[in-house]
Amino acid sequence: MFQIVPGDSEARFLIDEVLLGEPITAVGRTDQVAGSIAVDPSDPASAEVGVVRINARTLATDNQRRNQAVGRFILQTAQFEYIDFAPTAVDDLPDSVNVGEPFTFQITGDLTIRDITNEATFEATVTPVSETRLEGAATATIQRGDYNLVIPNVPNVADVSEDVRLEIDFVATAI
Repeated sequence: MFQIVPGDSEARFLIDEVLLGEPITAVGRTDQVAGSIAVDPSDPASAEVGVVRINARTLATDNQRRNQAVGRFILQTAQFEYIDFAPTAVDDLPDSVNVGEPFTFQITGDLTIRDITNEATFEATVTPVSETRLEGAATATIQRGDYNLVIPNVPNVADVSEDVRLEIDFVATAI
């Protein structure tokens, strides 16, 4: 069993917007990520991923006003502290893995943002660094409308993409 190490891991959202007439990608980050991975090195295809939990209150961008809008209006973090991903399927795992060799697979599950849950699939790459340490990354793209994530009308923001990219870089250690 491996546990995600919060201080060594990072969850992010990336969304394209037009701010003051210039296209930018807004990035929110937090290292407050928790979760577990059960894997038997002799049978990696039987691996299971536990619920991944992100503390939405700790997401921060490069702009304090954006942070306030994200927390207060978009994610409503006073009421909904966590974003949870509860895996329901792990597909395309290899039959064998070797230390130092990355492998890719998909994780499908229920993504809950605020009080709305939809299915999401993450593309994942994991490298077994040693018998006691895994390092990996996973990405998915969701539609903000599927989660009723409404962007407040702000004069300087002309357009915000419907696509939201979700990323996680993680370190997990054996427990």
